Amino acid sequence: MSTKDVPASRSAPPTDARAAGGTRAPAVAYISWVALALMTTSSVASLRPSPTMAVYGLAAVFLYLIPALVFLIPTSLVSAELASGWSGGVYRWVSEGISKPMGFLAVWCQFAMTVFYYPSLLGFVAATLAYVINPDLASSGVWTAIVIVVCYWTGVWVSSRGTKGVAGLASSGLIIGTLIPGVLLVTLGLVFLGQGNESAAPMTADNLLPAWAGLASLVLIVNNFLSYSGMEMNAVHVSSLRDPAKQFPKAMFLAMGLVLLIFIPPALAISWIVPAEQLSLTAGIMQAFDAVFAEFGTQWLTPIIGVMLVMASLGGMLTWLAGPSRGLLLISRQEGYLPPFLQRLNKHGVQQNILVTQGLITTLIALGYALIPDVSSAYWIFSVITTQVYLIMYLLMFVAAARLRRRQPDHPRGYRAPMLVGLCGVGFAASLAALLIGFIPPSQFGSGNVGVYLLIVAGGALGLGLLVPYLFYRLRKPSWRTATPEEVPA
Repeated sequence: MSTKDVPASRSAPPTDARAAGGTRAPAVAYISWVALALMTTSSVASLRPSPTMAVYGLAAVFLYLIPALVFLIPTSLVSAELASGWSGGVYRWVSEGISKPMGFLAVWCQFAMTVFYYPSLLGFVAATLAYVINPDLASSGVWTAIVIVVCYWTGVWVSSRGTKGVAGLASSGLIIGTLIPGVLLVTLGLVFLGQGNESAAPMTADNLLPAWAGLASLVLIVNNFLSYSGMEMNAVHVSSLRDPAKQFPKAMFLAMGLVLLIFIPPALAISWIVPAEQLSLTAGIMQAFDAVFAEFGTQWLTPIIGVMLVMASLGGMLTWLAGPSRGLLLISRQEGYLPPFLQRLNKHGVQQNILVTQGLITTLIALGYALIPDVSSAYWIFSVITTQVYLIMYLLMFVAAARLRRRQPDHPRGYRAPMLVGLCGVGFAASLAALLIGFIPPSQFGSGNVGVYLLIVAGGALGLGLLVPYLFYRLRKPSWRTATPEEVPA
């Protein structure tokens, strides 16, 4: 996963015509569809989910392709039409398509999912960093909690100072922390098999589909919806294409192919090297690197790879800190959805109070790693909650898109998605199914307490995703509107 900001999308690009008064309108800075595909790939693809799917071996291919078809494609094409017709991001789309309260709920979920995203992302950082210091720490909940707290609050300090250059650090993550380690892992994995070593997971045609053991056997597919999420952010660039109707679908299909190449081969490489029963969902990548480096007598490379992965993850976290919270802030100042305390800015113009409040919650969640005996279980639970909260936003987006096409068919759009209502139906059904399946404990954690799992997931997803924004909305006051006239868009 990657930078998912609340964009101020633009309307369809103006033609190269003369503006009123005889002056020439500003030239549009077009981008190529290949460039858009690469931008999308860098913002979506990551090695972090690979261990989660590696436990399925060859079936990981199936489990990556299905959500790509029923979620990634509908999300990409639907959000492209919305972004090319209505500026203001998901709040504007849902507000016009459904209602302003639902628009607030959508942008809230876009922000609130980060509360659980940071612990899961930084849990991965902690496990990876452990291989740089002491691999035994990877299974320590206390170590994981400490890393989460230290990294998050350091990120808040950096972000609150309005530091520039954070975007550059995050953009380099695709190469430093994804492409180089991914290519290296797959290459060494192939060499590992080529030397006659037997794959830890069977690679026969009988294993193309996951073994069926009830719904619990398919629960890990939910994590792939989070892996593919965020396409509505990249849709803002649809108006920068010369021919959106033809080029945007091409860009999205190329991006999907590249994303699948980044997701699937590394997951398979891990399954070749590390047996599923020994695989950690947080440290699986480093387990695979450590094992294959040991095979070739180059274990000294393990810490170097760990540092590269950590740098990429921390860069992504820094850009996330400033993004969704900023979008929530601007909308709340205009409409009065949050109390004035949470709307205050520091001297650098950063929403520090929101970041600090979010940090206090993140710190409490981080303690879950110290209290839950199995670090992998904690990582999975937080990943599921993150996905479910985000899926609430997607459900609203699909409904809004279908209603806008029906109610405002003549509204100018730079791009019109083919069979939009059908795409919305497929995306809505897939998102709802993924949300509901997330409440079922995966088969890998069948020995745990189902009641406790359900309580944590339901409490986190429904409490943070629905109850909290409902209370904010019900308790709002006219005095909570703090935006100055120039801050309110026309």
